[in-house]
Amino acid sequence: MIGPVRTGVTLLFAGTILCSATGSGAQGAPVSEVSAQSVAAAIGALDDMVAEALERSGVPGLALAVVYGGEVVHTKGHGLRELGKADPVTPQTVFQIASLSKPVAATVIATQVTNGIVDWTSPVKPMLPWMALSDPWVEEHVTVGDLFSHRSGLPDHAGDDLEDLGYDRATVLQRLAQMPLDPFRVTYAYTNFGLTLAAEAVATAAGTDWASLSEEALYAPLGMASTSSRFEDFRDNPNRATGHTIIDGAFVPWLFRNPDPQSPAGGVSSTVEDFARWMNMVLAEGDVGTPPLIEPGALLPAITPEIVSSPARSSGALPGFYGYGFGVGIRPTGETSLSHSGAFMLGAATSFMLLPAEDLGIVVFTNAAPVGVAETIAYQFMDLAQYGEYQRDWASIMTSGFKAFAEPVGSLAGRSPPSAPEPAANLEAYAGTYGNLYLGEVSVEAVENGLALRLSPYLDPIPLEHWDGDSFVFPIFNENMPDGSVSEVIFDPVTGGKSPSVTIEYLNERGLGTLMRAG
Repeated sequence: MIGPVRTGVTLLFAGTILCSATGSGAQGAPVSEVSAQSVAAAIGALDDMVAEALERSGVPGLALAVVYGGEVVHTKGHGLRELGKADPVTPQTVFQIASLSKPVAATVIATQVTNGIVDWTSPVKPMLPWMALSDPWVEEHVTVGDLFSHRSGLPDHAGDDLEDLGYDRATVLQRLAQMPLDPFRVTYAYTNFGLTLAAEAVATAAGTDWASLSEEALYAPLGMASTSSRFEDFRDNPNRATGHTIIDGAFVPWLFRNPDPQSPAGGVSSTVEDFARWMNMVLAEGDVGTPPLIEPGALLPAITPEIVSSPARSSGALPGFYGYGFGVGIRPTGETSLSHSGAFMLGAATSFMLLPAEDLGIVVFTNAAPVGVAETIAYQFMDLAQYGEYQRDWASIMTSGFKAFAEPVGSLAGRSPPSAPEPAANLEAYAGTYGNLYLGEVSVEAVENGLALRLSPYLDPIPLEHWDGDSFVFPIFNENMPDGSVSEVIFDPVTGGKSPSVTIEYLNERGLGTLMRAG
């Protein structure tokens, strides 16, 4: 977290609060002066703002849209859809929007609350009888709203590692039962699959699948013709933005990430033109169409504080809040803001910000791993529209804040092997099948040049490099492990000619990375 900073907008990146309020809107706070003229002036500054951000960061391209007074007043594309190719980004270019899917999903749920299918307080268990959590009482009482506000007790990013291993949505959701829970309804911990569990329950109650429900209940009524909750629709769109990840400190085009397992939380693809329609709907509190698409009472719980997501860091600071899928903050003027950021380390970074009292919003989609560009532009624009000048050096704040997300992970990352390591045991002693209820089965095979580790049935074997004694290491790169990350693999000392267990460091954050020999 960066802070404190002088703004009430709480910025959420993958559940991490980067910026939260310090000002309380008391005497001396800036006065909001949003008008058609101030919005036009801020729009006039966007081209230079974007050009500077792209040049500074190396991000290949972005698209943005501004809404004001119920109208889409600006859309524009900048840069390239893919490095090395001439295709430009346009307002019709489809981007993967990552965690901006969460507030979109919340509005899908609000349509079902409007239709009387569910309520935010509906328990999930009756809708998904197979659902299990490690605490039976929580399992019976956790509601749709609990999971959408990240207060279920599931730990931070629960299940994401299983998705990285190739497991499908059903498998990940079922294995959440192996996760130890934090205190219920008093602990905020951002989860993709917790929210997905609630969305799956609502879709089941509605008698359909999530992607179809989203299309029928929200995208089609709003005219969001280029928006989908299915990866294949994004993949097959000829005007799509290629994701760019960071390799050796530079952006390179990467294979698209398929986020279907967590589609409600991170799997939406859209254009800024479509997303602008959605922002105007939120600013209208769902009152679009006849009858209204969403009743105000169905949406209001989602866009108001439900839990403290970022506690105040001093007596003069304001906390950050989370609603149901929305970040909720307070500007220095005392006005409420709604915001969220989204990111794939494999190549997407997005952000939106709404000021309901001013009927103003901006969205920025980029086609690169997160470095703070989308957030910088959103904050700078809002400052210009509301105050006529920047309130902070947002470019520096965001660049610094996002830097940590690209740093290699692993206790041995960047370290050289021991100069005189203890020898390993006979490699056949390590070979075999290991497993636990969370990770399933992994296999270790003795090959010509050492050991190879297969982490799941969906991944190729990975060569292991001997480190020291019963310790081995391998490089790991995926959505949650940036370039340069490594994982140690530690076998228990050989007993009776076989190692009885193995611990995989990068999967062991919550003590679930130790697997017992099964064969």
